[in-house]
Amino acid sequence: MNTQTRLLRIADPQAYGIENPNGASAILFVADHAGRAIPQRLGTLELDETELSRHIGYDIGIHAVTTELARNLDATYIFQPYSRLVIDCNRQPRKPQSVAEKSDGTVVPGNAALALNQIVTREDEILRPYQDQIGKELRRRLAAGRPTALFAMHSCTDRLRSDPRPRPWDIGVIAHKDWRIGNALVDVLRAETSLRVGVNEPYFVDMDMDYTVPMHAEGKNIPYVEIEIRQDLIGDATGQRQWAGRLTDLFPKAVERSGILAT
Repeated sequence: MNTQTRLLRIADPQAYGIENPNGASAILFVADHAGRAIPQRLGTLELDETELSRHIGYDIGIHAVTTELARNLDATYIFQPYSRLVIDCNRQPRKPQSVAEKSDGTVVPGNAALALNQIVTREDEILRPYQDQIGKELRRRLAAGRPTALFAMHSCTDRLRSDPRPRPWDIGVIAHKDWRIGNALVDVLRAETSLRVGVNEPYFVDMDMDYTVPMHAEGKNIPYVEIEIRQDLIGDATGQRQWAGRLTDLFPKAVERSGILAT
């Protein structure tokens, strides 16, 4: 791809970020929707700040929570700095909502009627480098014989515009068939907290649509869990610190209880 057709400019963020790359923990944190950056060439996708700062743009609060978790646990953390409205890095390319023309009632003019080459450019410069980095880190750990638990970190809105009923769960624990980490975490959360825990709520792993878990973990013998924390609980620094502190204690207990460290 020549410089005239590239999407990202020098001043734009890289396609992925890494915190604590040499972390010793068995936990590998990833966040597909950590940031809300938009490439300069795309402007604001013709949306105002009110829309860009909603959950449709990024997973509110999850980056701060996971950054502190990675620091507390000496864990590596790989994250996506670009808004999910540019391209959703937890969607298979060309699948619905990969490059959303409408999201939770909001029309995204900057994504309307894109040519295939425009979509491919977003895939090649943002989605694939990020997902490739996750794969590279997992292969490095496998080659070193390191036990690994993939924690895919997300936050979710407390209510959708399309369905204004409040979501009752404080945290969702999500998996497909491999529940080694998920079951252990549900048990720990229910035994040691009063949190309202959703199991495959408010979402589930869609093996045909989702990217991170189907591509890197499910069916590949890499233990994993997908986490959804309600965004109104981590929307400010106080909530973020509280949740990072709580999960710093609970996540390692779940990994130990799962038994993966003994395999």
